[in-house]
Amino acid sequence: MKNLKRGLIFISALALAATMPACSSKNSESSSGSSTSSKNDSQSSNAQADGPLSPYADEITVTLGRETTQNPKLPEGDTYENNAYTRWLKKALNIKIKDAFEANGDDYSTQVSLALSSGEMPDMMKVSSKDVLRELYENDMIADLTDAYNTYASDYIKQVYDSYDGRALGDVTFDGKIMAIPATNVDAVGEVWIRSDWIKKLGMKIDEDKNGCITISELEGIAKEFMQKNPGNAQSVVGMAFAPWLTAGEPDGTYSINTIAYALGAFPKTWMNVDGKVVYGSTTQETKTALKQVAAWFKNGLVDQQLGTRTWDDITALLINGQTGITFGCWHIPDWLLNNVRSMDNKATFEAYAIEDANGKVNCKHNNATAGYFVVSKKYAHPEAAIKIVNLFYDEMTNSKTLKQDYPDVAKYQEDGVDGSTRPFNIEINKSTSLLDDYSDIEKGVNGEISPEQARTIESRTVIQNVKNYLANPEGCEVVDWSKYHSRMKGIELIQNLTENNKLNWVTPIFPTTTQTMKTNWANLQKMEEEIFIKIATGAEDADTAFDQFVKDWNSMGGEQIISEIEEQLK
Repeated sequence: MKNLKRGLIFISALALAATMPACSSKNSESSSGSSTSSKNDSQSSNAQADGPLSPYADEITVTLGRETTQNPKLPEGDTYENNAYTRWLKKALNIKIKDAFEANGDDYSTQVSLALSSGEMPDMMKVSSKDVLRELYENDMIADLTDAYNTYASDYIKQVYDSYDGRALGDVTFDGKIMAIPATNVDAVGEVWIRSDWIKKLGMKIDEDKNGCITISELEGIAKEFMQKNPGNAQSVVGMAFAPWLTAGEPDGTYSINTIAYALGAFPKTWMNVDGKVVYGSTTQETKTALKQVAAWFKNGLVDQQLGTRTWDDITALLINGQTGITFGCWHIPDWLLNNVRSMDNKATFEAYAIEDANGKVNCKHNNATAGYFVVSKKYAHPEAAIKIVNLFYDEMTNSKTLKQDYPDVAKYQEDGVDGSTRPFNIEINKSTSLLDDYSDIEKGVNGEISPEQARTIESRTVIQNVKNYLANPEGCEVVDWSKYHSRMKGIELIQNLTENNKLNWVTPIFPTTTQTMKTNWANLQKMEEEIFIKIATGAEDADTAFDQFVKDWNSMGGEQIISEIEEQLK
């Protein structure tokens, strides 16, 4: 166990330093009773069920490490441990859920760290880090799920994981053994969102060939027009605003320069295999070119002159107040970000575009196929129960056409937007094509080609009605109708069109686990990178001189060694 404690220090030092969140006596008893309940289960005469959704003859209990959210939208009287989902699980499979601990955000990481360092983990729990997963495997604390997966996973669940071409299951496979249930992570495309009501007001013509793409030059022209004409009637106008960190590791890169960088062939904060060599994208000449482009815009006043000091909330305020009409993000930002603009201005509309490169292609990168892991304690007598839970909530619930009739309480949760964390497993498991599959249903439902009930998921059925509500009354509809229309019929429709027209050029990054030198040097390297990028973008440092020096410093301060260690991982 000492090895595990040492291995976890670099991952959870901050969490372990935090004060342990208060737990109810119920949770404390559940945590300490995990191994006891497992032992009792193993001693019972309960025979393992013989199918993906066959219930257990005798009730079994699963103790969970439960990652919660601040506003789960649970109906009054329902809890994480006792709700429509857990009651359905008990009725369908005869599995009872008992929460060993419940916590949110950093507090959850603290609870996980404490459970692991003590050697007493619940029967099942989520871990977010591949490094923690590896430590659990190497310290023989988690169950091998290979046989359980092969025997009990439904055909649909196997199809879901197969759709990632081995990347999802491969990420949880150690020495040929499946050691966790991976959450899937569907690919996205970086988009630029532009106030289309302003475009119409000014009589501008953009994307005249209707292919959903604009060039960097066209983006610059739109920003200039907005600044000169001030269609939002604001006291001050900003052409484009970016977050202080400028670049982002994730593909969507909300408020980042990612979309611009990709169009210039740069992939900052990304590990890549270039001609057999590991390369860190932030150190390439293409990234220098992207920074020089932003610096030129800053010098000309097109980029927010408070770049580097404005917070996330500050930039959001610029959008809400009509001080900027251009922003960057993924297909879903109308649901949780741009909806704030609509709340203040019922005439506000947006159009999503991709930025194409010099060859007319839209460069984008694959997400890591996984986004967290659910593990089963090696002490637990029924590891196959984890697979059965997956079958119920990510196959049956997703694909049932009669869920509303058979399990109305569960269907009501879906319709009311009760947070997914209230399910036993707080992860998502979707096909790699699920985004476009769902959009196909939504489009057909809106056009009357299918009834809402024929859509594959409850969410799609709900979105169909949202979109219809918007189309019937664009300015008077509810904000949720506005946001679902924009995220689906603008954001996802763009991805659909780009896919159909073969405009996307996909790059597959490397997703290394934390190396030895990363543990000691990575935080300083990241800080240096963000500081010099802001200085270059704002003209405080000469782009050529400062960037070249940054690359030299980055290599000498551990970057070169990290690359060597990643190359060893790949071997």
